[in-house]
Amino acid sequence: MSDQQLNNLIKMLEQIIANNLHHGDDEKVTDVAADHLQKFWARSMKQQIIAYANQSPGELSVLAKLTVEKLEPTTE
Repeated sequence: MSDQQLNNLIKMLEQIIANNLHHGDDEKVTDVAADHLQKFWARSMKQQIIAYANQSPGELSVLAKLTVEKLEPTTE
C-alpha cells in the first residue's frame, strides 16, 4: 500500500469521526464510525487501517484508535 493510499484512509476515518461528533459520547461516536466502516469500506481498506493501527498506534487520534479496535474482531 502506498503512503498516499494510507494517508487517504486515515483522512477518511478522521472525517467520518468528525462528522459524527454530534453524538457527543465517545463510545457512540466510535460505534457509529465503526458501523460505517463495516458497511461501506472494502475488506482490504479495513485490513489496511487495522494493520496500520497495530504498527503505529501513536499516529492515530484516540477516537480513531477506538474505532479501529471495534473493527478487529469482525474483520480478520
